[in-house]
Amino acid sequence: MSVIVFNVTTAALLILMFKGALALIGEDALRRPPIPWVAVALTAVAVGGMVLQHSWAGAMDALDDDPRRSGWWRVVTSVFLQNGGVLGAAWNIVTLAVVAACAQRFWRGPLTVALFAAGILLPERVDALFGDTGHSTDPRNFAGSSGATYFLAATLAGALLLCAPAVKDRLLALSVPVAGLAMWLAQDNGHGLVAVYGFVLGVVVLPLARRLPRTAVPAASRAPLGDAPPNTPDTV
Repeated sequence: MSVIVFNVTTAALLILMFKGALALIGEDALRRPPIPWVAVALTAVAVGGMVLQHSWAGAMDALDDDPRRSGWWRVVTSVFLQNGGVLGAAWNIVTLAVVAACAQRFWRGPLTVALFAAGILLPERVDALFGDTGHSTDPRNFAGSSGATYFLAATLAGALLLCAPAVKDRLLALSVPVAGLAMWLAQDNGHGLVAVYGFVLGVVVLPLARRLPRTAVPAASRAPLGDAPPNTPDTV
């Protein structure tokens, strides 16, 4: 029963963040051009990693994030392997595709890549700042893209908090770190903790992103960063 509750709450958190992403970018944003090529590329790498691990028996030993093995690359390569069975792998890849597409609509391509990379590299560093230096010994945590996906999705919730003109949308944004922290405290669920980290980074990055060329967003607007000026195609 505890596993079922863990899976249900983990899925519920992502659904909550997806609702926040749609409130930020608009309900029909994913159906509009251009094609989110960064999302396509990240998904293709994840699919390639899954094919690799099923065609090469030594893939997990060489590329997962098992703390008993050395290798600086493991923290990155492990993200593109899957360790949750067929259903878990399908969930991870589909959610990566959807979240990355939402993120690209708002943050644009380069920032989406940077924030996804932050979701891979930052959580362990932040944990260390708070004195949690122990690496998980649960084999289920040695591989999988869900942590980086939840981190990226949470950055959109952070942006929604700053951009949304409606109180209900700001409350929706705030519910993400609250739910994430509750999951971490009640279940030791790492997805909740990385969602808190991602939310904070989204709040920090948005004011900086507004200063970048072609990414200005008014303080009270849900207009996505990726919207190009009239007659200017957005090809990123």
